[in-house]
Amino acid sequence: MIINSSSPHNRIKEAQQIQPITDRTMPSSPKFFHARPFSSQSSRKSTVLIFSCLVIGLSGFLFGLSVSRGHSRCVNTAQPRSVRVVWDTSGNSNNLVADADKYPISANHDKKKRHKVMGFVGIQTGFGSIGRRRSLRSTWMPSDRQGLQRLEESTGLAFRFIIGRTSDRSKMTELKREVAEYDDFLLLDIEEEYSKLPYKTLAFFKAAYALYDSEFYVKADDDIYLRPDRLSLLLAKDRPHSQTYLGCMKKGPVFTDPKLKWFEPLSFLLGKEYFLHAYGPLYALSSDVVASLVALRNNSFRMFSNEDVTIGAWMLAMNVNHEDNRALCEPECKPTSIAVWDIPRCSGLCNPEKRLLELHQMESCSKSPTMESDD
Repeated sequence: MIINSSSPHNRIKEAQQIQPITDRTMPSSPKFFHARPFSSQSSRKSTVLIFSCLVIGLSGFLFGLSVSRGHSRCVNTAQPRSVRVVWDTSGNSNNLVADADKYPISANHDKKKRHKVMGFVGIQTGFGSIGRRRSLRSTWMPSDRQGLQRLEESTGLAFRFIIGRTSDRSKMTELKREVAEYDDFLLLDIEEEYSKLPYKTLAFFKAAYALYDSEFYVKADDDIYLRPDRLSLLLAKDRPHSQTYLGCMKKGPVFTDPKLKWFEPLSFLLGKEYFLHAYGPLYALSSDVVASLVALRNNSFRMFSNEDVTIGAWMLAMNVNHEDNRALCEPECKPTSIAVWDIPRCSGLCNPEKRLLELHQMESCSKSPTMESDD
């Protein structure tokens, strides 16, 4: 699935379909952006939890099978589906509509249907991260469409690389070739630049919500080692709160020195220490939380310099439950680790292209059971 989303300074107005879509689309009614009643969500989560328990043994096996293939891929002649999302400066709605006159939709296409998954995982990546994506596709993330489909069926999670655009034509051409080969991207029509990560993150959540009917929307970086089977079990857990902010929570000093990487120009609004918020490499927002973000006008959000701080600030303004889980930020593979990265030395894995491959060769990382044994 390939999606283009544009500048988060504007609001979503239309989605233009490049290829006919037969199994999913973007909502054309604002009702999709309202939070659902808690009772219905709890019921769905219970159902998912039961299902997860039934397939828990199989999911571990499929995880190992799907990532052990390396670069080998089966040829798939299916056409990739592309949708363009335009953010508009006029009007008052956040609707997403298809331009059916220019891009006809098949007769049996349901415009109000979103693809149902338990969790949608957006792996944030950039134009300088080709090596990281290559390593990920050689380790825990399947490198072909069939593998991604099997992983989704066994875990309930859909995975896509999230990337913006650049004015460099050679880089865009190279990206198009990679998209054609792997078809595992979600393309946002926003400039891919480190200083604009908060805007990219907002665009990601809005586009993901428009396309996927998911219990959780997960933001992940491309330099962490992840166990999808264990992440699936965590998201399937029954919770008393319909609005959940899940991550490895932290506090820390606000950087006021412009020479430092994490410098915050708006530090005068924050004081000396940051509020509680999740580490940036991996966190998840429940559907009701993302629905609230989608319903708000883009220019109503305050954007801090750092993306994780920005999300954390929005969560403070909402009645969400901060769920801290240290298995999401383990420095080494353990029987219960969900994500592994070199905390606190690096904001992900140090030398990720090499470390991803090294970790995957370790039995404790790639071949350990989904759940810790009771023995």
